[in-house]
Amino acid sequence: MVQQIKKAAVLGSGVMGSGIAAHLANIGIPVMLLDIVPKEATEEEKKKGLSIEDKAVRNRLSAGAIQKLIKQKPAPLASRDSLNLIEPGNFEDDMNRLNDVDWVIEVVVENLDIKKKVFEQVDQYRKQGSIISSNTSGISVNAMAEGCSEDFRKNFLGTHFFNPPRYLKLLEVIPTDETDPDIVQFMKQFGENVLGKGVVLAKDTPNFIANRIGTYGILVTVKEMLEGGYSVGEVDSVTGPLVGRPKSATFRTLDVVGLDTFNHVTKNVYDSIEDKEKEVFNIPEFMKKMIDNGWLGSKSGQGFFKKEGKEILELDPETLEYGQRKRLQTPSMEAAKQAKGLEAKLNALIYSGDKAGSLLWKITLPTLLYSAKLLGEISDDIVAIDQAMKWGFGWDKGPFEIWDAIGLEKSVLRAEEEGLEVPGWIKDMLSKDQHSFYINENGVQFYYKDGEYRRINQNPKTIHLKALKQTNGVIKKNTGASLIDIGDDVALLEFHSPNNAIGLDIIQMINYAVDEADRNYKGLVIGNQGKNFCVGANLAMMLMEAQDDNFFEIEMVVSHFQQAMMKIKYSPKPVVAAPFAMTLGGGAEICLPAARVQAAPETYMGLVEVGVGLIPGGGGNKELYISHLDNIPKGMHYDLQDVANKVFETIAMAKVSTSAAEARETNFLNARDLISHNADHLLHDAKRSVLQLHDNGYLPPARKKIPVTGESGYAALRLAAHSMQLSGFISEHDVKIANKLAFVIAGGRVPFGTEVDEQYLLDLEKEAFLSLVSEGKSQQRMQHMLVKGKPLRN
Repeated sequence: MVQQIKKAAVLGSGVMGSGIAAHLANIGIPVMLLDIVPKEATEEEKKKGLSIEDKAVRNRLSAGAIQKLIKQKPAPLASRDSLNLIEPGNFEDDMNRLNDVDWVIEVVVENLDIKKKVFEQVDQYRKQGSIISSNTSGISVNAMAEGCSEDFRKNFLGTHFFNPPRYLKLLEVIPTDETDPDIVQFMKQFGENVLGKGVVLAKDTPNFIANRIGTYGILVTVKEMLEGGYSVGEVDSVTGPLVGRPKSATFRTLDVVGLDTFNHVTKNVYDSIEDKEKEVFNIPEFMKKMIDNGWLGSKSGQGFFKKEGKEILELDPETLEYGQRKRLQTPSMEAAKQAKGLEAKLNALIYSGDKAGSLLWKITLPTLLYSAKLLGEISDDIVAIDQAMKWGFGWDKGPFEIWDAIGLEKSVLRAEEEGLEVPGWIKDMLSKDQHSFYINENGVQFYYKDGEYRRINQNPKTIHLKALKQTNGVIKKNTGASLIDIGDDVALLEFHSPNNAIGLDIIQMINYAVDEADRNYKGLVIGNQGKNFCVGANLAMMLMEAQDDNFFEIEMVVSHFQQAMMKIKYSPKPVVAAPFAMTLGGGAEICLPAARVQAAPETYMGLVEVGVGLIPGGGGNKELYISHLDNIPKGMHYDLQDVANKVFETIAMAKVSTSAAEARETNFLNARDLISHNADHLLHDAKRSVLQLHDNGYLPPARKKIPVTGESGYAALRLAAHSMQLSGFISEHDVKIANKLAFVIAGGRVPFGTEVDEQYLLDLEKEAFLSLVSEGKSQQRMQHMLVKGKPLRN
């Protein structure tokens, strides 16, 4: 049995195949990307003297797919360096090289006969014990493996990635009747620990779990739209974030997916099942006409929505004409917006009886009942079904979690009154006085199965802070943050202010946490499980104080923040920052001085203060400059001005990394920092980093002076800003900000190469920050960001 996967091959270089290849390359696995040989050379290739015998022509499809990865949006590559791990090839010349790979993933067209032909070749060339899988979205994996060798069948299974593979968490693993259970277990662990996925085990049924329930839910929604007289826009105004679903809601999701793709998925179920729900999977006539018209969604320029100028129009399903987009506005929607938490929002809506509530009830209950009916057929437990819908379709709660939220007994009673069929196992459950699918006992979660509650088995690398706080308690907390004991003599500082924005409350907790870790722990993790790690300082508070001319208060906050960052840097015990998602401004400033950063793969890090008319004020300029210097190999000659230029450009242009890998390239992360494969394991990995640093005899960095470019460097940076103004790229106020930033990075009016201490640079930074925050145009930028959520160029 394969114990590790060192090299892989992806067969099929379409959007999905190349995306899977990119995901493997992102995590460091070399991969061959193979596709068919074109029938002939193109005219352009012939002009270059190439023929069908040339490798460039024969590998055209896979090589072209690799090049497309560079410009594709959203970006499949975490870093352009990942391209070096993807090698193009073709089915005729390179199949014999499959004897050198540990995992072969088939991603060819969704046609059983074609897949079987590909697997016949794979079986001929693969090495014994290598894992073979199909990325099919719904074709029977048992049927695919028929006729293959015994070793092939033992090592074959379905691995259904969701598109785009880099960003969507779900991986459905589908064993055949003959798959070795050890292989199934290995792929589940590999999927979680290395691929960074949320893995669910699915049964070999049409469309597996997520697509089976997701497409059913969408089609029930379409049906209710038609029968209830709702418009496309009205449905989307209810079925999005208000009810814990993505912003794309229902019909915008269909436009993104593509109506042709959606029809293919639904048709697979329609052709494969014989039950009373069969007709639900037969899409309505108006959608068939849309497909005939080529109105497939985003890829064709129009679908359920169409953009004309700045206006977005919606389709009328009766007339197939576009008109003004409508939105529902009902009392229950207003109540839901005011309600705290998804459970309260759902209850405010679903039992209201108004137009929004009626819609939500009529689309939610059938989906919940269908999920319950399929239990045992598509999956053995409710946890897998809930996880599949959360990880694959972006639901905040899965079907059974939603059912618990709206009240199982209450909803079943109403469903039966309305003549809806409730599965027997649900009635049996209620008859035993078991009124919820999930229960929580002392921070441990259990789920209902076969008449009893069973503990949810979780990857040991997953830490749930909410549960930990229940079991371990909280060491200390205030409005902005909590200090938690996460076991093994490691403490964790969790931010929980609105948007995790940094104010005096968080600064106070940072100081306390570092001191407490020094006294009683091996080290400290700074991390949380919010939407984003930290989006920066409390801008509203800063603006309010500035408008009141309370600059003494702002100076005090900036000084405290700077000293807290120095405290992190020179803590006697290791402090490990665990950033993820948006890590902007002050969020990045917390990471830069840490003993180590343990970042999630999707970490978007940058010093973006210029967007609100300021520069970093918590030591970010200094620390990014030092990081650039520290990342220069020892003994290598370097140009100090070049270092200053790069730091200036990064901060002045508010560059934000598009991944943790890119954050390393821009020196927000350095050689000692680590990237977790799975964001769910981030806190576990950060805790392990603390213990590793402690056990290796951690000592804080020695204080040292920093060489700066001084007056001449300042002049060079000012010249660059002036040139950008002359070219029309930046405004007069942008130049003012750039000049302040240049002065800080250059180290003020000192000779080139002067070595200065950190406090000197912090003082320059604070002075520049206070100067800019007092500017009217900077305050306008701050106000605009708070109100509009985007930068103002004034």
